Amino acid sequence: MEIDIVAPFLFCHEGARPFPAVAGVRCGTGRGFSRASSTSVGAVLALGQAECQARSPWARLGPHYLHPTAHPQTTSPPKRWDNERVSALTPVLSSPGWELLESLQAKQAANPIPLPELGSALRASGLDAELVVAVLTQLALRQAARAKFGPFASHMVFTRDGLEQATRLVVAARHAQRFRDCGASRVADLGCGIGSDAMAIAGLGMNVLAVDIDPDTVGAVAANLRAFEGSEVRLGDVTDLDMGELAEEGVDAIFADPARRTGASRGSARITDPEQWSPPLSLALGWASTIDRVGIKVAPGIAYEHIPSSWHAQWVSVGGDLVEASLWSPALSPEGRGRSCLLLDEAGAAHSLSTPEGFAPNAPAPRVEVAPLGAMVAEPDSAVIRAGLLGRLAQDVGAGIVSDKIAYLTGDELPDSPFYDRFEVLAVTNLRAKAISVELRSRGAGSVEIKKRGADINPDDLRKSLKLGGGGEQLTVIATRVDGRHRAIICRRLAKNL
Repeated sequence: MEIDIVAPFLFCHEGARPFPAVAGVRCGTGRGFSRASSTSVGAVLALGQAECQARSPWARLGPHYLHPTAHPQTTSPPKRWDNERVSALTPVLSSPGWELLESLQAKQAANPIPLPELGSALRASGLDAELVVAVLTQLALRQAARAKFGPFASHMVFTRDGLEQATRLVVAARHAQRFRDCGASRVADLGCGIGSDAMAIAGLGMNVLAVDIDPDTVGAVAANLRAFEGSEVRLGDVTDLDMGELAEEGVDAIFADPARRTGASRGSARITDPEQWSPPLSLALGWASTIDRVGIKVAPGIAYEHIPSSWHAQWVSVGGDLVEASLWSPALSPEGRGRSCLLLDEAGAAHSLSTPEGFAPNAPAPRVEVAPLGAMVAEPDSAVIRAGLLGRLAQDVGAGIVSDKIAYLTGDELPDSPFYDRFEVLAVTNLRAKAISVELRSRGAGSVEIKKRGADINPDDLRKSLKLGGGGEQLTVIATRVDGRHRAIICRRLAKNL
């Protein structure tokens, strides 16, 4: 079934000011950024979007939304939808809602007013209640989105689910850099969500085709891509796409983000079977037979057996939080086949660790030897563990694990590393609150952080039972197994000096 065009359109309206210059980056009016490093992408996008005029994103669209199921069995032209039927976001994406949203955004930045109070004032002024709710919702979502998008969030449009599932801008910038460096010129973002990856790709000078099945989401991505020329948004089911037709349109790369939840009506549970995703993983992998540059965002817990032997799989963490895993076809894998982890911070600093050259990405993780508990314990980043790189890391630093299948490293001298947090071992005791409390109090601990692996305890319950008075040093209790026996390791967190 053909996916109908929302509209190919120019997102910067006539009269929009050029993007401002950013140090080391030559900017234009949306496309054509050159010399943009991965660490500057966020700044480029944020500043660029801020310079777009606050006119309605629908100024160029008019009635061009087409319903993808209006003609499932015929090639005759489908019926056109008006904007009111397409998206619940219409109140804020049409005049006067858009102007009101942008005006309030500026005023909130200068002199914030609690949203309930602001809502009461707006309703008292005679504004439509539906419009007020829609605008206040966007203001709240924009504030929440700053954790992922920084200042850029203040000029974006969101759905609640779209924000929750959106790729962080610092990660999307890395995706975009991979496509650019591998020669892509027009990227199809399939299952685009609110468009964070599409924006990053467009921000590095590539054309983007963004496709999603949800009308609200399509409305959001259309607004979010308005600053970028050469961008196109379509409403439809990506499982019905013909890759040959896309290739004929000039698409030379694909980024896919399969839906991996059942949906709100069924409790929005995670789907663990990749063949139950939408699109199924096998279908997305098969697209590479027609368009060889394919990247697929997958669940971080994906079993290695699902990874094609010639592809590269990468796990990404930001600020210590595991945020995604992705699969990259050979044409998008200059590092070659295998597995890797990428550790980022919000400023863009990056550290990576990979399997040895030629390592099969679907091979089991190498076994790590158990070592006697040393003077230090290290907690590896979750991306290291998920990528099956614990053995590689242990070998690099001369460490072992504290017990079989427990992902804590130990040794007498562990070097500072971005791939783990280090702790100085002070004592080891049995895993009982009374014994732990005695050790903590003897060292003047006023508070405690509690970590666990391989131990059936509730950290909050344990913390309450310790009854520490506060005011002293914070120590760490690691509840785990040491050489097969349940133990509490009393330790002190060591600062990173990288």
